[in-house]
Amino acid sequence: MFFFKLFLLFSFFSFTFSHDIETQFHKFDEELKLQCTSWRFSVEANNLSPWKTIPEKCLGYVKDYMTGRGYKLDLERVSDEAGVYAKSLELSGDGKDVWIFDIDETLLSNLPYYVEHGNGLEIFDPIEFDKWVQMGMAPAIEPSLKLYEKLLDSGFKVFLLTGRSEKHRSITIENLTKAGFRTWHKLILRDPEHHGKLATVFKSEKRGEMVEAGYRILGNSGDQWSDLLGAAPSRRSFKLPNPMYYIP
Repeated sequence: MFFFKLFLLFSFFSFTFSHDIETQFHKFDEELKLQCTSWRFSVEANNLSPWKTIPEKCLGYVKDYMTGRGYKLDLERVSDEAGVYAKSLELSGDGKDVWIFDIDETLLSNLPYYVEHGNGLEIFDPIEFDKWVQMGMAPAIEPSLKLYEKLLDSGFKVFLLTGRSEKHRSITIENLTKAGFRTWHKLILRDPEHHGKLATVFKSEKRGEMVEAGYRILGNSGDQWSDLLGAAPSRRSFKLPNPMYYIP
């Protein structure tokens, strides 16, 4: 009887200890999730100073977000709201009403590359990324493709304004076409004279040239704030989610 009571007592304490440990782990997991959600909010709201990599503690969080339902829902939300805005506009009919799209993480997804390179935990390696670009395998971001097609059908002139190098023009056209983006008014890439310029400066200059040519920039879609901020802004801009990297 003594040993039986001792066994019951030991079992009780073991259960209590295990339950307490499980509760503590759950609380830690919830706190980490809240911390990483707060970090991602600050990224998307452009409240953080320039950053180079995601926090190491948030690797699992960012991976789960980017490969899960949350990222897809956020992309759909952005494109749906952009579509509502575009539909509310009355276009002039003179071919001067423009919508600008960035390419990487806006029209084309480089998620397959980033899954293999730490989901933003690794320092960006331009040589390795160029190898990925040259493969021309980036899939379409489907909500952006649907928005893109609606805008073309509505009579918008679509400009593609990207930080990709001019040397990648052919493979970029091939990749875009393969992914379903089959027509646009102009594809603008960085030529040698623009290398070294911040993306905000480069894209502001190119938008300024559009305005000087008489175009009206009614919409702009990009995953980086540098796609959207600066001189000659669009009448309304739409920021797609991207917690994996930051381009000033």
